[in-house]
Amino acid sequence: MMLNINPQNPQPRLIDQVVEALRKGGIIAYPTDTVYGIGCDIMNKRAIEKIYLLRQRDKKKPFSFICSDLKHISRYAKVTNYAYKTMKRLLPGPYTFVLEGSKLVPKIMLTRRKTAGIRVPDHPICMALVEKLGNPVLSTSAKMPDGTTLNAPWLIEEEFGSRIDVIIDGGPSPGTPSSVISLIDDMPEVIRAGSGDVDIFV
Repeated sequence: MMLNINPQNPQPRLIDQVVEALRKGGIIAYPTDTVYGIGCDIMNKRAIEKIYLLRQRDKKKPFSFICSDLKHISRYAKVTNYAYKTMKRLLPGPYTFVLEGSKLVPKIMLTRRKTAGIRVPDHPICMALVEKLGNPVLSTSAKMPDGTTLNAPWLIEEEFGSRIDVIIDGGPSPGTPSSVISLIDDMPEVIRAGSGDVDIFV
């Protein structure tokens, strides 16, 4: 199902429809401030396993997830003063921060070192979905098995078809993935330089 949602003012009725699909274990495709993402409710293990199959990804490589704000992040990760100040300056924005996960995060979403990648995209649709659902939403780039990014709703529909329950058409997204920064032990490390400025960490 393809839904046209206004990227500036997401229609509550349509957000409710997507959240209903997430609560039933559905897989969705949605726009972010970087690329189109594929996601599900991180509390639904079966839905997560479906995304591993969809992306043909090794289960030893956990996906990141989206929170609605810093307060929400602090429920799902251990946030030091340094991490808090850093994220407060840069979020919402095109960054994924690697932090130590809390006990609330399902094991399938954590690395062996118990870390998780967390995003707060600067995109009204993402924020509306997470706020309404109440749980974080899994976030992985919409890609083909060969690594080609699918940065348009119709391309996602063409590639995955009915394996994705709801595809949100929220207009174009920039097309460059987020910058990934590890804040473990308050030692910032740039894991991937993407669309967010990483000069402050270098």
